[in-house]
Amino acid sequence: MLGISRAAVTGLIDAGFVSPTRGSRNEHRFTFRDLMLLRTAHELRKANISSRKILRSLERLRATLPEELPITGLRITAVGDRVAVRDRQDHWEADSGQLLMDFEVAPVHGSVAFLQRPPEPGDSFPADHESWFARGAQLEDDDPVNAEAAYRQALAIAPDYVDAYLNLGAMLCESKRCDEAVELYGRALKYCPGSALVHFNHAIALEDQGRLEEAVASYEHSLQLEPTLADAHFNIGRLQEQLGDARRALRHYSAYRRLH
Repeated sequence: MLGISRAAVTGLIDAGFVSPTRGSRNEHRFTFRDLMLLRTAHELRKANISSRKILRSLERLRATLPEELPITGLRITAVGDRVAVRDRQDHWEADSGQLLMDFEVAPVHGSVAFLQRPPEPGDSFPADHESWFARGAQLEDDDPVNAEAAYRQALAIAPDYVDAYLNLGAMLCESKRCDEAVELYGRALKYCPGSALVHFNHAIALEDQGRLEEAVASYEHSLQLEPTLADAHFNIGRLQEQLGDARRALRHYSAYRRLH
């Protein structure tokens, strides 16, 4: 769904970078941190860096960092054919194993905590939507209220920013605010009608509201845009069973098995 090959996702799972579980619909369930890392791998792959080199670089990077530091807390990009890493102050090459940075850390009960620089007069947060999105992703676990505000600010700046819709919509669904999620995805479809994942997530929100026929239609839209979206076939099959159409359910289950 993120445009990443199954081989790359499997490699990230086998290497221990992401640990998805299976949901009640037999779908993979990733954490937000997992999705951030998968998107990073996707961007590196788009820069023509091989999956093998991506995995090797991430392995070496993880081996050189303190255990408590999540790789998703750093910005990982491509520089030519190399994987580079940047934090707020420094920039270094992951593959070399040499960190050209100075971690601001302090021991806390035998662990490590990363300290933020105190704000100084004249400091202001960047106005670009990607910075607000990164802030939202960073705050999701510990401060969901401000994470939501950051995502909404990103969307105010860039109303067609798909990633912000997806993260914010998932947050709303997880907090049982399904009505708000449906409304958000409805707005997303006005700006991002070509996103299969927006249609897919819209269907999940509709399903949570009990609007099964509308959910089926939204899953079908996602398949029109991305025919290999196996989980959409599985979910349609499950909903068609509930709606009493065994023939259509079987057809979609068969398509799900073929894609797997």
